[in-house]
Amino acid sequence: MTDPTATDPTEARPSHERTVEYKGAPLDSERGPGLGCFRFQLSVLAILVVITPLSVAWNWAPELSAVLLFAVILLLLLTGQTIIFLLRLVAADRRAAGRRRPLSSPTRTVGEIEDAALEVASERSAGAAAGERPAEHDLPTGGPAQPDDAAADPARRDSP
Repeated sequence: MTDPTATDPTEARPSHERTVEYKGAPLDSERGPGLGCFRFQLSVLAILVVITPLSVAWNWAPELSAVLLFAVILLLLLTGQTIIFLLRLVAADRRAAGRRRPLSSPTRTVGEIEDAALEVASERSAGAAAGERPAEHDLPTGGPAQPDDAAADPARRDSP
């Protein structure tokens, strides 16, 4: 039986923000292999990639060359899996930190526009539930309707 007072970490996130999952649970950026492990794997892989063909040129035992070749293949697999895991960690950290505006952009991002639209919609629905009228700045036209008077608009005076 679940505890009704316990909070689910996925409930605290906004609905438009997805969690990065690893093995069926949200990915924790504090767990798993780190960058040091990845660097060690890459250095061993680089050494083996150089030594394996040289072992054939230096006429080492064919069994040793085969072992080196299988070690290269195994390290390629492990290094590839580690890089995928580290990329997921970066994605989890960025999602946890939220969206940020690009440094050189004066305009809002699509995500910021969507978030603002969601906030306005939720404020309107909360106001409608309370029976309030929307403020003039919330109107979709940008303000109250202007009277249709040709005298007020000089450009329309000249038109037939």
